[in-house]
Amino acid sequence: MNKENIYQPFEIVYKTMDECPKEGHKHLFFELVYIISGTGIQCINQNKFEYHAGHMFLITPEDCHSFEIETTTEFFFLKFTDIYIKSKAFQSEDIERLEYILSNANHQPGCILKNLSDKSLVKPITEAIIREYVNRDLYNRELIQQLVNTLIVVVARNIAKYMPADISEKTDEKALDILNYIQKNIYSPENLRTDVMSNYFGISETYLGKYFKKHTNETIQQYTANHRITLIEARLKFSDKRINEIAAEFGFTDDSHFNKFFRKQKGISPSGFRKALIKKAVAIEA
Repeated sequence: MNKENIYQPFEIVYKTMDECPKEGHKHLFFELVYIISGTGIQCINQNKFEYHAGHMFLITPEDCHSFEIETTTEFFFLKFTDIYIKSKAFQSEDIERLEYILSNANHQPGCILKNLSDKSLVKPITEAIIREYVNRDLYNRELIQQLVNTLIVVVARNIAKYMPADISEKTDEKALDILNYIQKNIYSPENLRTDVMSNYFGISETYLGKYFKKHTNETIQQYTANHRITLIEARLKFSDKRINEIAAEFGFTDDSHFNKFFRKQKGISPSGFRKALIKKAVAIEA
């Protein structure tokens, strides 16, 4: 299966269609698809979802997707690469959050906007991008980039806040604060010790663990390990960093400790995992 590519950090496409010109296909980039109007079916990885105006989808390089258009549909497409995410367009603190786009998307059908207030925020942002894109006024490129960055951050917030762990829009705010703390400190293991976290939140170590498990159905250790391994997988998939560089980035004391952790979680070494990915990619291209 051929994979489409883009040759700039991000690309915007706005079009109205009565039928989808492409069958199931994959990309070498990430794509946000916003439905401005119309109805139909989103097809992704052999699953289907009925779409309508206001739905937004995230397509990753691993997803095979297409659309079945039932009524004339206005699409907004934002295509971007992982290189853009890691560029100077974002502050380092934002990049850590945005990595959820690369790593925590669940490859299932459905709208990724779980936060109701964000749904109302995305529409005017998208409309503003389209206006600037169509009118080509002075400084339109700079304005578009700022709006694009805002849109990506909003999407990352929804993925970060509602996909990890067993949580929903009704989850207690303190539990979400703990999740955000773990996500922010995932590269600093010393800040994720139970005694440090309990002191930070003013909660006893015993109660902190019970409270987190009650609201997420995972222990803090399980969630931290799952979150860390997901980000490490993203590094192995989407970056050319060496194994020892990834180990150092995530605060492992040495390569042996890193290999032991990864093998425990995935049943394979990091180098073996990366080789398997390369082998799979070669087979697909063949």
